[in-house]
Amino acid sequence: MVKAAARQPVPARRADAERNIAAILEAGTRLLSADPAASVAEIAKAAGVGRVTLYGHFPSREALVDAVLDHAVGMADAVLEDPAIDTAPAPEAMTRLLHSSWEILDRHRRLFLAADRVLPTERIREHHDRPLRRVERLIARGQDDGDFRTDLPLPWLVTAFFSIIHSAAQEREAGRLAADEVEQVLVTTMLSLLSPVAG
Repeated sequence: MVKAAARQPVPARRADAERNIAAILEAGTRLLSADPAASVAEIAKAAGVGRVTLYGHFPSREALVDAVLDHAVGMADAVLEDPAIDTAPAPEAMTRLLHSSWEILDRHRRLFLAADRVLPTERIREHHDRPLRRVERLIARGQDDGDFRTDLPLPWLVTAFFSIIHSAAQEREAGRLAADEVEQVLVTTMLSLLSPVAG
């Protein structure tokens, strides 16, 4: 009986830790999406935890931003699930994917700016592996169907998608692209890049 009683608090502590982590990730996503310079103290306060608790889970700002980015990309990936991406003609599916991707990225573009400040580009790219697999599948299908160019390597075209959409977020934040033109610029740029070379 003594042993059983001694073990009782452990699951409760684990549940508290999980709740704290979830609250920190939610607060981090919300605050960093509004202000890339939001401090760790502000995020801890918004999450309803102390800084010591936050640092117990995320020992540095870099670790916190890394986890928040992973959380946001995971939510975005779920939103981007669209059967039409695998069935519609590739150019139409790419337009739909860009529309959905930009809606999410625009909402969180300041979070990505925060990530750019503390994380290596390759690490940011790693967080996008799952969504980019969807892009790779779509471009490959477009190549097989003759809708997209085949003279450039598939991995390079996927990288171009990633780079262009993130550059659009930076341009939007800097005021060099207006909110109402970004999506059309993205669609025109990507479809132009992907179009088969004449002749």
